[in-house]
Amino acid sequence: MQRRFNPLEADARWQAVWDEKQSFKADDASTKPRSYVLEMFPYPSGRIHIGHVRNYSMGDVLARFRRMTGHEVLHPMGWDAFGMPAENAAMEKKVHPGDWTRSNIANMRAQLKKLGFAIDWSRELATCEPDYYGHEQALFLDMLEAGLVYRKESQVNWDPVDMTVLANEQVIDGRGWRSGALVEKRKLNQWFLKITQFADDLLEGLGTLDQWPDKVRTMQENWIGKSVGLQFSFKPVAPFDSAIEVYSTRPDTIFGASFVAIAADHPVAQAVAANNPDAVAFIEKCKEGGTTAAELETAEKLGFDTGLTVAHPFDPEWHLPVFIANFVLMDYGTGAVMGVPAHDQRDLDFARKYMLPVERVVAPEGEADKPIHDEAYTGPGHLVNSRFLDGMAVEAAKAAVIARAEGEGWGAGKTVFRLRDWGVSRQRYWGTPIPVIHCDDCGVVGVPKDQLPVKLPEDVTFDIPGNPLDRHPSWKHVDCPSCGKAARRETDTLDTFADSSWYFIRFASQPDDKPFDRATVEQWLPVGQYIGGVEHAILHLLYARFWTRALQHMGQLGFAEPFTGLFTQGMVTHETYKAGDGSWLSPQEIKKSGDDYVHIESGAPVTVGRVEKMSKSKKNVVDPDDIIEQYGADAVRWFMLSDSPPERDLPWTEAGIEGSWRFVNRVWRLFGEADAAAEGQDKALDRKLHQTIDGVAKDIEALGFNKAVAKIYELVNAIEKAKPSASRTAAIRALALLVAPMTPHLAEEGWAEMAQDGLIAEAAWPAVDPALLVEDEVTIACQVMGKLRDTITVPKGTPKDELEKLALAAPNVVRTLDGAIPKKVIVVPDRLVNLVI
Repeated sequence: MQRRFNPLEADARWQAVWDEKQSFKADDASTKPRSYVLEMFPYPSGRIHIGHVRNYSMGDVLARFRRMTGHEVLHPMGWDAFGMPAENAAMEKKVHPGDWTRSNIANMRAQLKKLGFAIDWSRELATCEPDYYGHEQALFLDMLEAGLVYRKESQVNWDPVDMTVLANEQVIDGRGWRSGALVEKRKLNQWFLKITQFADDLLEGLGTLDQWPDKVRTMQENWIGKSVGLQFSFKPVAPFDSAIEVYSTRPDTIFGASFVAIAADHPVAQAVAANNPDAVAFIEKCKEGGTTAAELETAEKLGFDTGLTVAHPFDPEWHLPVFIANFVLMDYGTGAVMGVPAHDQRDLDFARKYMLPVERVVAPEGEADKPIHDEAYTGPGHLVNSRFLDGMAVEAAKAAVIARAEGEGWGAGKTVFRLRDWGVSRQRYWGTPIPVIHCDDCGVVGVPKDQLPVKLPEDVTFDIPGNPLDRHPSWKHVDCPSCGKAARRETDTLDTFADSSWYFIRFASQPDDKPFDRATVEQWLPVGQYIGGVEHAILHLLYARFWTRALQHMGQLGFAEPFTGLFTQGMVTHETYKAGDGSWLSPQEIKKSGDDYVHIESGAPVTVGRVEKMSKSKKNVVDPDDIIEQYGADAVRWFMLSDSPPERDLPWTEAGIEGSWRFVNRVWRLFGEADAAAEGQDKALDRKLHQTIDGVAKDIEALGFNKAVAKIYELVNAIEKAKPSASRTAAIRALALLVAPMTPHLAEEGWAEMAQDGLIAEAAWPAVDPALLVEDEVTIACQVMGKLRDTITVPKGTPKDELEKLALAAPNVVRTLDGAIPKKVIVVPDRLVNLVI
């Protein structure tokens, strides 16, 4: 009877040992080279999912490997614990957000521990705890003092029923996602961080991040959006007397302008509305919908003709109509745009709707007379229909227009960024309180640091819409720290992106009296390898880069980039299933019957849909606990690493996890075959072993986990086929070390069974004999008239005449020649012999 690995016993036993010995606790005083491995910390929703398992398995392999190669490793875990879902739960489940969040953290921590991750749990943090957010408040005050924080009136999404500001993703089809009420654009005083002060540096810094994916750097570059253009004013045409200032990144297209569009709250729009009720109604309509440029791009383009006109700067007799438009925001640029329909899709859609001229002014070779239909032309070319610009290339034309504008005094070249300052105000309870006090006499006053943390009150209710901090009977009422008079706390809380913009620093250093110790942080950071989803490519990573620069700017850190290496892993996907009535079914509700699937409960046929990202809404999720209970942690980890390149999506299949379970047992059986008394050498196995040690190490360093797994499969095959020998026993022992980063419980169990010293978690990576990396035998292709007929294996460097003799004697070559004598023999040493007949 074949022996079978018992994962439930092994997993629990070794996890307890690692905890007792604190095997993965990072030592700040260590003299070893340091390695900081970090996965993006999770939101405590209550359950981890298979995507988490894949993400953390990758980081864990690297962390364990670095420890085996002599590094002091920091591999921590924490919780991104503030945010709206907790308040939603408070409203739906009648629980306090803190109780809900902490309960979820306990559940997810227990799940993660079942997977045996090599985490330094002594550094665990949760952003919702005062011992974290109190230090964040101190950093906010430092930024306020340094001039990196300011308050201004800004346009927001306002839900008039829930009486709260909504993030853009909470506005669905123009309505509040919870209340269903039409969302309004409203002006509120908001807190901002001056990320734009670092725009150039953030852009230039991308050039140093050569261990980041190109796509992520490109996404950030586009988000920052540096461009050189022309800022100028359109002169009014009487009786209208207000110039309209615009900024254009494409001044070369100025002769293609056919209208000017202004924001609903532009001063000119407000002046028109003062005497026109139709304009008032249109402006009210513009208040519906989202507030970002990205959202407005996809919304229907609506305009109101003010009846006003402005003069074209190159021709005072050429008048352009002025429209109030819903796709222009006062917070973006000047609040007005020059509409060039032929070369901007948004402008083209608008021009078609309101029957405005569409004049091509840029064309590729031979297309000067080609009309614009439904798609704007945004490609390269030369200027046409543009007077003195005709024939110029785009960049030359831009420069010419800017030069004319500056020379004639009606405009100036200007570099601008798409990036806007970071609005961090959130009108909700479950977030970091902004540590300022509003005094009627003193204005805005920072909370003294010796009064931090400003804690959230526990006695709040969610039965009334709006921010509970606003209506709390006592929390916001305080005395001014400056003059002592009655004042009030800020009731906005910080955007949760602020919490995740410095958590990786706090992991490295956690003193009680300050956010971090600079010397300790600089021993660990920048993070050597950061791992997470590409969905965080812009905001989280950009904000973290900004926050680190702000700390450097204030003299609190000596580096600007927080993450040296970044890896964005693919998602875990699964088939989808539907019942006959169209409802989604989970994998646990179906079974295979022949070649088809049926519903277990009813026996009815099931429709198998596409393989998609796992989601609760489509029920194509797999609970890690169920799989671990059935197969153990190591089989799950092995599958997460083996079946797909880590940057690509991984389809979850029963066949895949079953195959991983079988492999775990193959390795387990080999561990039982390590015969200490065996003698003799197996040169081929020795060479295979050392090539595998070397190759797996390189693959792990390159995060090529599936390639490392493939090499281990090959080694296992070679060991299984080899006869008993000292070499085979050495290979089995080394195999335990090779699989230790991927299947640590299995490796520990085998290491102990083979009576090896200490824990494999504390063992060194096996050494490589360079001499065994060089092949001393080669396989020679034996060809007849260029077609492969046989192969021979010979010592490397075998002379040409010997290769010719061996090839002529190869059985399949003899059969092919059938007595014929070759006219010519071509020998390529160490590669092939070709016989010409």
